[in-house]
Amino acid sequence: MTKKLLIICLLALSFVNIQLSTAQQLPYQDPSLSAEQRAKDLLSRLTLEEKCRLMMDGSRAIDRLDVPQFEWWNEALHGVGRNGFATVLPITMAMASTWDDDLVLQAFTAVSDEARAKNTQARRSGSMRRYQGLSFWTPNINIFRDPRWGRGQETYGEDPLLTAQMGIAVVRGLQGPQDSKYRKLAACAKHYAVHSGPEWNRHSFNIVDLPERDLWETYMPAFKALVQEAKVAEVMCAYQRIDDEPCCGQMRYEQQILRDEWGFDGLIVSDCGAINDFYLKGHHEVSPDAASASAKAVISGTDVECGSSYRNLPKAVAQGLVSEADLDRSLLRALKLRFELGDFDPDNLVEWTKIPESVIACEAHKQIALELARRGTIVLQNRNNLLPLSAQQLTPDAPGISPDIVVMGANANDSVMMWGNYAGYPTQTITALQAIEKRVPGVRYIRGCGLTDAVVNESRFALLSTPDGRSQGLKATYWNNPKFEGSPVLTEVAAEPYNRSNGGATVFAPGVSLTDFSLRLEGVLTADADEELVLSLGADDCARIIVDGDTLCNNWRTRQRINYDEPTLKVQRGKKYRIQVDYMQTDEMAVLHFDVVRRTTPTHEQILAEIGDASTVIYVGGISPRLEGEEMKVDAEGFQGGDRTSIELPKVQRELIAALAKAGKRIIFVNCSGSAVALAPEAENCEAVVQAWYGGERGGEALAEILFGEVNPSGKLPITFYRSDSDLPDFLDYRMANRTYRYFEGEPLWAFGHGLSYTSFFVAQPNYDRKTNTVNVNVKNTGSRAGTEVVQLYFKRPGDENGPKKTLCGFARVTLQPGETKTVDIPVPVERFECWDAETNTMRVIPGKYILMSGNSSDDKSLKSIEIEVKK
Repeated sequence: MTKKLLIICLLALSFVNIQLSTAQQLPYQDPSLSAEQRAKDLLSRLTLEEKCRLMMDGSRAIDRLDVPQFEWWNEALHGVGRNGFATVLPITMAMASTWDDDLVLQAFTAVSDEARAKNTQARRSGSMRRYQGLSFWTPNINIFRDPRWGRGQETYGEDPLLTAQMGIAVVRGLQGPQDSKYRKLAACAKHYAVHSGPEWNRHSFNIVDLPERDLWETYMPAFKALVQEAKVAEVMCAYQRIDDEPCCGQMRYEQQILRDEWGFDGLIVSDCGAINDFYLKGHHEVSPDAASASAKAVISGTDVECGSSYRNLPKAVAQGLVSEADLDRSLLRALKLRFELGDFDPDNLVEWTKIPESVIACEAHKQIALELARRGTIVLQNRNNLLPLSAQQLTPDAPGISPDIVVMGANANDSVMMWGNYAGYPTQTITALQAIEKRVPGVRYIRGCGLTDAVVNESRFALLSTPDGRSQGLKATYWNNPKFEGSPVLTEVAAEPYNRSNGGATVFAPGVSLTDFSLRLEGVLTADADEELVLSLGADDCARIIVDGDTLCNNWRTRQRINYDEPTLKVQRGKKYRIQVDYMQTDEMAVLHFDVVRRTTPTHEQILAEIGDASTVIYVGGISPRLEGEEMKVDAEGFQGGDRTSIELPKVQRELIAALAKAGKRIIFVNCSGSAVALAPEAENCEAVVQAWYGGERGGEALAEILFGEVNPSGKLPITFYRSDSDLPDFLDYRMANRTYRYFEGEPLWAFGHGLSYTSFFVAQPNYDRKTNTVNVNVKNTGSRAGTEVVQLYFKRPGDENGPKKTLCGFARVTLQPGETKTVDIPVPVERFECWDAETNTMRVIPGKYILMSGNSSDDKSLKSIEIEVKK
């Protein structure tokens, strides 16, 4: 064969192979086709059992069709959650306090970068698990109607417009540009609809007789905005019933409103276990069994289930409870979304797979976390201009003299509190105490009391010695495998309470692997008194404590979070106790905290004696995500199932602060919480009050910057701070009467939109340009330093006796130098004036006279008003 002929044969063979390859490619595998075309083709090739499998949140692979595994359940509430290291942003309530949707968009663009990098990492490893997929069940845009709700920290506050604007920013940051070929991620608006607690009865609760006005003016606007403006990919239906029907089985809400009226063509997913609630005893009990419940949910429009009931869909089809065509309608939406995400396509076609792993917890993203905490921290009170503090004044030059300041409170040095709930793991967390210590060297920390009790932990680690008795502390032995097998890679002495993590790619000890290792701490505790000690353990992943051969606690399983255990040990003076702590690291994050502590209950007199002559106390208190959250079992006074039964500051803190004030101390009270705490006595007893929320990994640094004047505060409340429990209606009543700034009849402690600066501003009357639907407001910095003000616009329709007192219709941040004046232009589309029209039973802009108000909070004293004419 000649060389020329050989080349011709090879080219022909290559052409044949290309033709065969093209012929073998099925339409759903063709990236040139639309997502809907591909979804329809794949749908036609699936068996009934395969279809049902793909309608569950953990969708297993279908090998015969090369359908990859897909995980619908992932979290990114304020950073990628439950999936190893990630940038941990402040909680969403703190984000809402920035009143800066541009910054929130920037933040969630960073979050989606980290999420995509983690997903690419997981796919290339050949293992895809929960919390590693491309579908993220956030944002939570429920209206925060009652401060007792434990999940209020997940929301963006009590106002429909502010919630909508923040939610739109989140969705756009997560999903990427709408004109991209592939979605960056799939965001999810939750929990639809009319959900805001309580937690303890959510699987059986029935909302009845909700006024249509409250439904349309308060509970629905944010969902409508995310569907129509942000084009959110998913909507999650809530647990509870409305008018006797579960939200995930509601034809009115899922079909008539969401799809028919709003035009939503995306995916509806159930909250986790919500379909089980249809039939479980003591829950909703609207269906007799799992098959009937699943059929009801699919017919109503719930496309994907988080749970296990949909495995009964084949039985439901066989029994005639639901048709296969109904399943096809739902599954088509799910498959279409997966194709839009590029789930079936190679990495070289999907632009988002090129995001490098180096973005995860990178310095640029940490800076965003810091900026959110700066702008979201709120100075609520500043009597006698105590703030900002001067480190120079508080730290005398004379050696040996203690600073004229102490730091107190259980939250001052609690890094885990700062993460909030649904969080990832930061590579480093800066607490308030650590940040203050940098500015005031030698500052003393006196815990004072716990969050809900007067107990203080005193370390007794010094009682421990190595098994051979030669050193104080514990013998630490490491293996570079998770099974304590073979020769140890290192043996050392832990002379201090053990507190290590692999954050920032830092190994536990030299030569020890970053992951997949095991560790044993061993020692002898020699008691110096008859007392009860607490063995304090916190670990991610597996850990156990063994004392004299008996296992006192055994958390021998992998979870994507830190598990805490505190077994007690009664000891007798002079007696020795063999202590062993085993730790097995199996998955990404590695954390181990261990200490032996004695719990004491100091009196106020003892605490004041310890404070001594220091005149200023920075008290970092409040509550914690361990006391408020999602359907928790909390055994503490004032807390129930994740919700609070009282919004008052826990009694033990309130009494200690009163004692400090009586002793003449100048108190700066820093409140850490996920929502409003009633702080009326603290407002009397403290010179300054600062709302720090759960500030994320850089929250302590932002707080210190504000306390010491390095940053001028600009945060504003996204909720009302009430004076006491007596201000609140029945928690189970979903009517808006006497709730939030829009309907509250009393005098709040601090109003919605309130927040102080270290300078002062003058906000002039608004000017409404009806032609451009723009409001112009002149703002002047009348103080002595540069600062940022949030200009807020509200409206009211005169004569609307049953309507809200006022409603937010626009806002803007403006930064001014001392003496500077700017005209702020705020777009106010005419749709912002929509109200409930009782005559037509619709939301519409009712032409006529309106009162337009401008100011720097919702407090009437801060607002200036004009009358305007509004026409549709």
